[in-house]
Amino acid sequence: MKRAKRNPLLARLAARLELSLEVRSQTAALPRPADLRRWSQAALQAGVKQAQVSILIVDADEGRQMNRDYRGKDYATNVLSFALNEGDPVPGLPLIGDLVLCAPVVEKEAAEQNKPLQAHYAHLLVHGMLHLQGFDHEQDDEAETMETLETVIMQRLGYPDPYQEEQF
Repeated sequence: MKRAKRNPLLARLAARLELSLEVRSQTAALPRPADLRRWSQAALQAGVKQAQVSILIVDADEGRQMNRDYRGKDYATNVLSFALNEGDPVPGLPLIGDLVLCAPVVEKEAAEQNKPLQAHYAHLLVHGMLHLQGFDHEQDDEAETMETLETVIMQRLGYPDPYQEEQF
């Protein structure tokens, strides 16, 4: 926030996002809160004037339970997104949603895909933030739009295309 105080543009961008973080994972390899904020802000689309987002980082058991309870899938997944009103804007309200990242799944995927852990966390947070804003990947055209947007955001953040075949 120190940089935002010196730069009016950064201050305005920071004011757009109210972010809360809760960590329930025992892993030591978590992103810094400042990085979570930077990645989340980068994913906010121009039409979003204000956002209130909660990030919860969980272990595998809780991630599995949440995925089973909310999606009917009995395994832990990397990121879950819960948007107020399913991502459709509610007039007069900010974008409101929750993101759940399962730390052991994120770590395992990063290792399997030969990606730096922080880059994978950044990608999953960007992916989840886009879901909160109504983007989806159920249909091929939706997936292409969302993946292209993710790639652009990740490159702006200084990371390579998360969908390229050859990783780092």
